Amino acid sequence: MDRYQHHWKDGTPVHLPLGKIVCVGRNYADHAKELNNPVPAEPLLFIKPATSAVHVTRPLALSANQGQVHFETELAVLIGKPLTNASESDAQSAILGYGLALDLTLRDLQSQLKEKGHPWERAKAFDGACPLSPFVAVEYFGNDCITFNLDIDEQRQQSGDTGDMIFPIVPLLAHISRHFTLLPGDVVLTGTPSGVGPLRSGQTLSLQLEDQLSVSTKVV
Repeated sequence: MDRYQHHWKDGTPVHLPLGKIVCVGRNYADHAKELNNPVPAEPLLFIKPATSAVHVTRPLALSANQGQVHFETELAVLIGKPLTNASESDAQSAILGYGLALDLTLRDLQSQLKEKGHPWERAKAFDGACPLSPFVAVEYFGNDCITFNLDIDEQRQQSGDTGDMIFPIVPLLAHISRHFTLLPGDVVLTGTPSGVGPLRSGQTLSLQLEDQLSVSTKVV
């Protein structure tokens, strides 16, 4: 398995190692509703290891014995400074760039784990479970909400707007840093909007981050 390396959208490497990928569950009320989950009172956090990361343009290979693999499109935040017990001002200044990610999920297994009250890692942290796009430097984004989309076979499947997040990005980063340190090169996945579903062989997935980034991948 090739080791993942962060890149900017022009192809140049980001000279930071990927440490961990911190994920936020149920950060859009419409997604919580579609899976019949309650809206959380505080961020629901879990971690994917660095070995789950792959470049999103690499074909997505499905394994017949894993059950359904669901896609969840998310805005990814690249951390550029250490954050520990950070203020919101510090959290804002630590954002190095934005990209897109697919939080791939073994949905059948996740449901079984949830029923037993077990952690989700077996369903969320497998090798290749976090396809990541190149990143766009934070300077290219204004202070307004950030939007992103997923099209499957040229049909709109998911649309996200950070203005719809239950826990906005900057307060979210500050909250995470109160529980564990974020290091340069870490990535935070900020939750998925509604429209998640199973991947199927032969599909083409196209991800767009405003007018800054567009990438595609195929399911094999």
